Amino acid sequence: MNAPDTSLGQRAFISGKVVLDDGSRLTEVAAIQTICQGHKQTVAHTDSHGSFSFEFGDRMSAAAAGISAADVDSSWNPSNTRRASQRDWRNCELQADLPGFTSQAIDLSSRMSTFESADIGRVVLHRMGQVEGFTISATSGLAPKDAQKAFEKGREKAGKEKWDEAQLSFEKAVQIYPKYATAWFELGRLQLRKNEDAQARSSFEQSIAADPKFANPYRGLAELDTRQGQWQAVVSVTDHLLALNPVSFPDAWFRNGLGNYYLQNFVAAEKSARQGMKIDEHHQLPKLEYLLGVILMQKHEYQEAATHIQNYLQVATQPSDVEDAQKQLAEINRISAAVSKSAGDEKK
Repeated sequence: MNAPDTSLGQRAFISGKVVLDDGSRLTEVAAIQTICQGHKQTVAHTDSHGSFSFEFGDRMSAAAAGISAADVDSSWNPSNTRRASQRDWRNCELQADLPGFTSQAIDLSSRMSTFESADIGRVVLHRMGQVEGFTISATSGLAPKDAQKAFEKGREKAGKEKWDEAQLSFEKAVQIYPKYATAWFELGRLQLRKNEDAQARSSFEQSIAADPKFANPYRGLAELDTRQGQWQAVVSVTDHLLALNPVSFPDAWFRNGLGNYYLQNFVAAEKSARQGMKIDEHHQLPKLEYLLGVILMQKHEYQEAATHIQNYLQVATQPSDVEDAQKQLAEINRISAAVSKSAGDEKK
């Protein structure tokens, strides 16, 4: 009779620290991801010092265990503990994720000999050589300590969803240090959340003025312009962002394609949608498939358009999204059938 598997039911607490290869301070939150049998999942985020910890034990979502790609959920809820059995982590790697940087991948089996608490040490981020725009601002390291303290307090309050208190702290940070690009961005993001569009736009613009190579405020402006249906502005701001960093932001390619679609620049829209899909290796933005489908429909390329809409329907979960996609697919099939019939009649 085989001995019972005593590893099941045990848990491991994994900790470590994310650092930059040039020794500068990590001023932005990085996502901590596990990659198990080809499936990637965000399991934690770093704190203000780059440190992280999470529980990796006897239960884990199917996606992280590599069981079913259809069940992958890229969101992470800190109140939701995700765990894995010992047989799972032996086939898992861990990495950090921050746009504009590449991460070393750490083989967990090389750092964990038994199922116990483990400090895996440093996870190093390397700046991408081909990009100029990053999600870390050079101004953060120059901020006075009082400004940094106010900024960290703002992040702490935001993490607890105390939005008004967080806003006051971010406002204090930029009052102390007006060139604090990251604080201006966080302030703008809170204002956008509260539908204070004019104030949010001003904060994002202040952030860009403080550090033109800081990518996040461009994304904030793109979201705001999309919300307001200012499609030329969407194209302009995403063009600028993508010139700084064309490899880290599938959402920027999506918004650029969407803006060009509404401006009826279908060639540019198709190019952006295809490029967004190319860099979205883990299909975290499935609406790129839908966007490309409706663009190709406008270009009368019905067969490929239908394929992309069908691909989107395989992963869409919101009933309204499914309904819209089904309507588009039916319309594509109707028009395609009519065109085929007309072509057949002409041959007779």
